[in-house]
Amino acid sequence: MKAIGKTCVSVCVLIVIAAAFVSCRIPTSQANMDSLSAYIAEYSHETIAVSVVDPTADFAFDINGEQEFHAASTMKVPVMMELYREVAAGALSLDDSLLVKNEFWSIVDGSLFRIEDDSDDVIYSRLGTMMSLRDLNHSMITVSSNLATNLLIDHLGAENVQAYADALGVKKMKILRGVEDLKAYELGLSNTTTSNDLALLLLVILESSESDDAYAANMVETLLDQKFNDLIPSGLPARYSIAHKTGWITGIRHDAAIVYPPDEEPYILVVLTEGFEDQERVEKAIGDIARLVNESIR
Repeated sequence: MKAIGKTCVSVCVLIVIAAAFVSCRIPTSQANMDSLSAYIAEYSHETIAVSVVDPTADFAFDINGEQEFHAASTMKVPVMMELYREVAAGALSLDDSLLVKNEFWSIVDGSLFRIEDDSDDVIYSRLGTMMSLRDLNHSMITVSSNLATNLLIDHLGAENVQAYADALGVKKMKILRGVEDLKAYELGLSNTTTSNDLALLLLVILESSESDDAYAANMVETLLDQKFNDLIPSGLPARYSIAHKTGWITGIRHDAAIVYPPDEEPYILVVLTEGFEDQERVEKAIGDIARLVNESIR
């Protein structure tokens, strides 16, 4: 694949990247992925999806790549991308600020709800003050702040996040709302994704960042600062740099990554899981998958 510039601005170029993602697929029989397939087959009571994209080798491979999952916090990747799209278009500045409040409205009936469960405690000390879009985005990605996410979703509009993801070429990803809207969750109105759709979004970020797109480079830097590193990074050599976003709710653990081996070209790995009851077991499974993929293509 050729590096393509300014993809955060030009939808036409984004469609080219999406087409390239599809065209780079080669038959599974040509891929050295037998050990990965056999490993995943051992988890007969759980659901695992894996997508691998190696742009330099024009290679893409997936197992259950079109299987739909609750997106959990991986939905924060397209939120970040919509933020940077609007910044690149001049509609917003990263220095713009929002009032930090814990009041949101259900998409079901407009009733008020608050974030009750969050991985970020620090942001709650900022309630009632202003916080920049830059800092909200950093908290959303690096410590998976649910409060920051909902503030950004409210400001950007879930419909705009969805429209941009659609323009990029996602097939099944749905961004309906922020997080912790329990009324929506109980009615099955949840954000969803596939591993292939997440891989496509990361491909856009990767190829844009490699063609002097400063906004995409900023997104990569933010993903590299991820604080939760017990999934894909656990199976890769410590010398690797991993730009990634995790996601979890009960029974769901995901990780979506751009993997940067030293002195080699980067590749994309997305692992989505459902049905694991034991945290250590799912962490081992995702780490093992990362190791097997890396051994196969690097």
